[in-house]
Amino acid sequence: MGMGMEERERAARDWLEGIIAKGQSLDAAGEAVWKGGFFNALSLSGLRIFRAQAGRALCCFRVPAHLTDGEGNWQAGAIGTMMDDVGAAAIMTTEGLIKVSVQFDISYFSPVRANEEVEIDARIVEHKGTRRLTAVVVEIRKKGNGQMVAVGRQWMTSGRPFRSKL
Repeated sequence: MGMGMEERERAARDWLEGIIAKGQSLDAAGEAVWKGGFFNALSLSGLRIFRAQAGRALCCFRVPAHLTDGEGNWQAGAIGTMMDDVGAAAIMTTEGLIKVSVQFDISYFSPVRANEEVEIDARIVEHKGTRRLTAVVVEIRKKGNGQMVAVGRQWMTSGRPFRSKL
């Protein structure tokens, strides 16, 4: 029997919180032992989840200095990782699956400096086909003035079932 809506929403939140917790537990030397998720954990460390339900994930993030480039701007790769994971969580709220990205387009509009706060809003916008392709749009805006930082559109397909610890 499949997961109910409440279980899927809890699984999405648990999954994101698990990534965040891994990032917060990394030691000063950069513990790269955690297989397949070091960059995700590093990129999401400090993310705050406000909502993970009904096809949407809404989060807030203060950009740490270690995720900035040589010019002091939030690194494009870290932004992409944030969008990928928060978008996947939005999909998990309705499907209970960790999905695999098959197409991912990101437009970058304005830089974000260290210690600036942003809001990440991921919403499911479409489902297609028998393989359950799902499109999610992820917008990142500066929290203070609402200025658009980046917009991503991502198509994901069924991956593997997520096994909640519930």
